[in-house]
Amino acid sequence: MGLAINKNIEIISEISTEPVQWSLKNLKRDIEKVCLPSKETGWVLFLTQKPLSKESFSIVADPENNRLCLYAGDELGFVYGVYEISRSILGITDFWFWNDQQIQPREAYQVAGDYQFNSKPYAVTFRGWFVNDEVLLRTWSVSRRKDEPWEMVFETLLRCGGNMVIPGTDKSSECYRGLASSMGLYITHHHAEPLGAQMFSRAYPNLNPSYEEHPEKFEGLWQQGIKDQKKLKVIWNLGFRGQGDRPFWDDDPKFQTQESRGKLMSRLIWMQYNMVKQELPDAMCCTNLYGETMELYQSGYLDLPEDVIKIWADNGFGKMVTRRQENHNPRIPALPLDEDMGSHGIYYHVSFYDLQAANHITMLQNSPEFVCRELQDVMKRGVKDYWLVNCSNIKPHVYFLDLLAKIWRHGTVDIEEHRQDYVTTYYGKKNESIISGCLADYPKYTIAYGPHEDDHAGEQFSNHVARMLISQYMKREEVRSEHLIWATDAKDLKGQVQWYQELCQRGERNYREYLRKCEKVNVEIIEEESGISGARRLFEDSLLLQAQIHYHCYAGAYLVCQSLIGAMDGQYQKSFYYAGKAREEYLTANTFMRSREHGKWHNFYENECLADIKQSAWLLESLMSYVRNLGDGPHFYEWQRDFLYSEEDRLVMLILVMENHLKDQELFALMKEKWD
Repeated sequence: MGLAINKNIEIISEISTEPVQWSLKNLKRDIEKVCLPSKETGWVLFLTQKPLSKESFSIVADPENNRLCLYAGDELGFVYGVYEISRSILGITDFWFWNDQQIQPREAYQVAGDYQFNSKPYAVTFRGWFVNDEVLLRTWSVSRRKDEPWEMVFETLLRCGGNMVIPGTDKSSECYRGLASSMGLYITHHHAEPLGAQMFSRAYPNLNPSYEEHPEKFEGLWQQGIKDQKKLKVIWNLGFRGQGDRPFWDDDPKFQTQESRGKLMSRLIWMQYNMVKQELPDAMCCTNLYGETMELYQSGYLDLPEDVIKIWADNGFGKMVTRRQENHNPRIPALPLDEDMGSHGIYYHVSFYDLQAANHITMLQNSPEFVCRELQDVMKRGVKDYWLVNCSNIKPHVYFLDLLAKIWRHGTVDIEEHRQDYVTTYYGKKNESIISGCLADYPKYTIAYGPHEDDHAGEQFSNHVARMLISQYMKREEVRSEHLIWATDAKDLKGQVQWYQELCQRGERNYREYLRKCEKVNVEIIEEESGISGARRLFEDSLLLQAQIHYHCYAGAYLVCQSLIGAMDGQYQKSFYYAGKAREEYLTANTFMRSREHGKWHNFYENECLADIKQSAWLLESLMSYVRNLGDGPHFYEWQRDFLYSEEDRLVMLILVMENHLKDQELFALMKEKWD
């Protein structure tokens, strides 16, 4: 005899805490979504406490009493158990919201009379996401509610077995930490926002952000941060960076030596630690060994409390080495040595923003095999206390977020098996082979811009570098861009452009091939499976869109190089024409992106301002005007005559122009008529 879950469910819970009630509310929503009305008597979901280990739960059928029992030892155990019922019995996937899962409702969901599900301990103790660079979430609303996307972020994280979050950056973090906590998550903090306190320059915009000048004001902000969050579950982040995501000595240049920098940072970390412990003796604390901080630690200049979790960071591209900051790229290994005692964690990126070569609106460009090798090394070093993953705006990165969630659950993952399961879950079994092939091929088409295994370019490379070169040409053509020393040792601007042109030509060629492959798969997708709806639409929203973005941005960047070389060679008409063609490619990429804003995704990409593809197009308008001035100014009639007049009229110069002067785009349209 089994049980039947239907709309007439009765929930009896001996646990009334807010996170448990929130998860039960979501379970009721799921049941409403997947169950048809029924005249049958409903079963009972009964929640009661048992002495199980932390975060553990057990789900047991009790057909004699017509109930399903959920046992757990603590709050998060119950939350995870409720979402497991949604997942394993109702079929609601972890990323149902982000991948637009649609389930065909039925009257009831059967549960075997001997059903039992016992959770297993997690491989990692604290597991979570940093909702960073959240520019898409920041302006997006669902059901006309700003909070709903954030509720979905936190629910999804809990479904993935996460227990910790940085709920946004700066103002977002302060705004949404209460919501995240009420849903059951620990709160932690941005590495540039110690103790989650207000940034100094926001509180005191007219003061120099120097601790040496204003110690009491910094300490007051830290104390207020503790007071504001002391009732929440918090892993307190200790540290001291500048008022942007940069070293504090950028704001306080008198700290010129490693010793002086480490001495001040150590003193302030100990001060923050004592502040927290005075208010909350059992508080957990962490500190980020990130960028310049890791260099200080490795050099022996940082003194940290023994029980603080030390967080090591990848470089933004998945490699556990220090990040590149502008032209500084030391690549110091970023994992503890055998003699590094105490607790350790990692800060890992599936999305990154570096204004150089990273990914933000497309998937991580390095392969899952590479990621898993890095994380297996992390596990072998015993770094299992804290994993924080930069997830940015979730939707472009769902595949890797799902992959990392499997690793923090089990400690390892079979890449091929996971890929097949992921594709089957979200695209259907009959589409598994063709879509798994596209997913596996994605990193094979990326462009290597440097000698290291992780030096592969995301969409920022085809946008930011192009804009660096355009900007430098219009500022000072005779010198190279200092913003590109990290990438090429070319001695002049033309050499930098030629270096970039070769890479972009390869990128255009690679992504043209990948896009054609994705377009072929898109036609072959089968829309038929029960429980799977909109497989083609999801493919168009994910892999196909990312292929379109990469192809058209690289095509645009290659044309930028042709335009700049033409300009530097004095061929201003050709330069103007290629700039116009480049602009069209970037606009096409942006149009494809905005075309995926169906349904609840309306205006999701509207605030895409980090890669900012539309800005690349806008800057090219400026380049067009600039080279037109060089080649056709100051009277601006020769080019108009060249492309608007017939050959016999063009040569007769009794009156220079017979029409209003053409705007740049009007002139470009005439060039295309002649040259395309």
